[in-house]
Amino acid sequence: MDVIETRININSAEYRKNYEEMTGLVDELNRELDRAMNERFPKALQRHRESGKLPAAEKLELLLDRNTPFLEIAPLAARGLYDGEIHKAGLVCGIGMVSGRECMITINDATIKGGSMYPMAVKKTLRCQTIAMENRLPFINLMDSAGAFLPMQSEIFPDLDDGGRIFYNQARMSKMGIPQIVGVMGLCTAGGAYGVAMCDEIVHVKDHGAIFLGGPPLVRAATGDEVSADELGGALVHCRDSGVSDYFAEDDGHAISIIRKIVKGLPANGKSTLSTRPPKPPVYDPGELYGIVSPDLSRPYDIREVLARIVDGSQFLEFKEMFGPTLVTGWAYIHGYPVGILANNGILFSESARKGTQFIQLCDRRKIPLVFVQNINGFIVGKAYEKGGITKDGHKMVNAVTNCTVPKFTMIVGASFGAGNYAMCGRAYSPRMLWMWPNAQVGVMGGPQAADVLITITDDQRRRTGQPVLSDAEKAAIREPVIANALREGSPYYSTAQLWDDGIIDPVKTRDVLGLGISAALNGPLRDDAYGYGVFRM
Repeated sequence: MDVIETRININSAEYRKNYEEMTGLVDELNRELDRAMNERFPKALQRHRESGKLPAAEKLELLLDRNTPFLEIAPLAARGLYDGEIHKAGLVCGIGMVSGRECMITINDATIKGGSMYPMAVKKTLRCQTIAMENRLPFINLMDSAGAFLPMQSEIFPDLDDGGRIFYNQARMSKMGIPQIVGVMGLCTAGGAYGVAMCDEIVHVKDHGAIFLGGPPLVRAATGDEVSADELGGALVHCRDSGVSDYFAEDDGHAISIIRKIVKGLPANGKSTLSTRPPKPPVYDPGELYGIVSPDLSRPYDIREVLARIVDGSQFLEFKEMFGPTLVTGWAYIHGYPVGILANNGILFSESARKGTQFIQLCDRRKIPLVFVQNINGFIVGKAYEKGGITKDGHKMVNAVTNCTVPKFTMIVGASFGAGNYAMCGRAYSPRMLWMWPNAQVGVMGGPQAADVLITITDDQRRRTGQPVLSDAEKAAIREPVIANALREGSPYYSTAQLWDDGIIDPVKTRDVLGLGISAALNGPLRDDAYGYGVFRM
């Protein structure tokens, strides 16, 4: 493979402007991440400590192997939703190393509303279960939850993607042989009790850990009996009498040590193998990404400059370089893992769509993971392009993205609009993981384009009815709110709050995040047995 030759002038005014603007966005991201992890009411923290419980961050630190990375999932979920204080949707989740084994980890943060499950907490749990199933990762849950947030129960309880789906997934994971281990570190009521009981092994903390279908208030209302939480479903009851729980723990730290021993004793899981090579850093400084990519999506750049600061040795073997040049395809290594990369260098034409389709099939056949680097405004439109078959060529690429079964990873580094989002493996196309840069935008189309479409439609309607076209003031009255709304709903923070992605990341961490994602994916098969494609319209 050849080293990508950079043409970036780090002393140019454009580079310096981009650098200043992008680092500003990264500073904002770091502030938001810090707030989500650390902003808690002092009284809640005090009550938590007085009850003998450890905060979620300390539990995570004890659980993980020393000096190993943690790939957090959706750290800004529910940002700005509800009362603006349900940080991380009340859950700390991610992939980490426990006793030498990559595991999916979820931890209730009971300093937030007692660990109550809001709708986004359910969605985040389902996302983590999906990741565990796709990548065959043992699932560790440190539970301390007051149960469903009752004022929003209609959004939590009955539907296909609501709370009941959590237990459905647990049953499926059990059938798949995915270990499920739970630490009972607080109240596990009603659905929480089933969530515990459906795990393979249960570690129960004395005094503050309790499991019951109905808590003391419900028991009192139903039977008139006065009973404490510990008497009703504490560690002694379930370790000694009912047999629900398997291990008795003195405190949270002791429970975590038991969980680490359980994971250490799990059967060895032979990871899928790739033709790896020793990893080596890019030739160019990843920090230069700040100056290459602008928050202004209208400023063009060569996507190869981004790849040169992500892939091993900045080396890239480009596939069909001269054909369909608005889509860059080729092979590289990331942390020693071979990958096939599809990266946007402009709008998608028929040629680029056909090239992408062929490249996806090649990687799928060879069991090479795919990385999609999105900065896409969509497919080309117009009379000549429709005559040339852009619709059927776009369909081919969407078909290939949908049906290829090797691990897929998506990084949105700029625009992600319209059907371009689909063809480049947006959320609906089940990438194993999807991340966004802080300058990214997602939507059917950009705000200015959407406003222009609405203005054109309105003018056409007026002409048909004999009315005058819109004045400049009337156009502005349409344009300004449309653009403002597109910016708000297209923001990466809006996306990540809704769990449309797995997190916003600092661009310089792109290489490491991809490496961790690929490593986790190797715990599962590289390709499904159901290899193949549907009909390609010719």
